[in-house]
Amino acid sequence: MRYDAFRKRLVEAVLHAPGETPEALRRAVLDHGSTPPALASYVDTVKRHAYKVTDADIVSLQQAGQSDDTLFEITVAAAVGAALHRLDRGMAALRGEEPD
Repeated sequence: MRYDAFRKRLVEAVLHAPGETPEALRRAVLDHGSTPPALASYVDTVKRHAYKVTDADIVSLQQAGQSDDTLFEITVAAAVGAALHRLDRGMAALRGEEPD
């Protein structure tokens, strides 16, 4: 793909930049893997309907012990993962491939 180097740098930044959230969790969120139950609903909302995330969702996660840094890192990983998945599906459609 034309932008493979950019994509790789983006994924590397999301996964390996200094942060509070372990790389394994960021990777799971980015790659649509297993997410801890406390974050699963939030991650799903960010991936599928980001516009539906509310202040109350964030406050609830903060009250459950999630830090602002963790929420930011998880949000970025979920959004980037969703965007890359959509990009892959769009490119596959242009090639005439069936959706997964």
